[in-house]
Amino acid sequence: MTVEVRIPTMMRPDAGGQATAQANGSTVAEVLEDLVLQFPRLQGKFTNEDGSLHKFVNVYVNDEDVRYLERLDTKVADGDEIAILPAVAGG
Repeated sequence: MTVEVRIPTMMRPDAGGQATAQANGSTVAEVLEDLVLQFPRLQGKFTNEDGSLHKFVNVYVNDEDVRYLERLDTKVADGDEIAILPAVAGG
């Protein structure tokens, strides 16, 4: 499956300056792995060493937060859109 991935501004230097990229996979995890293959400098930006999603990175498939779906095992289909958004903290 080929999906479009929206890359946040702070990660674009590690993705060749691109705002979006096409990546392949049938789950969010596979798509992120493909993205890292394309842009090795993104390694470690999405997941912890144990393979879980960083708590300061939000990932959406078609505007749905994967934390409320199947997390990195969330299925994707051709034409889906994945958005990666850094968590915002403050007060």
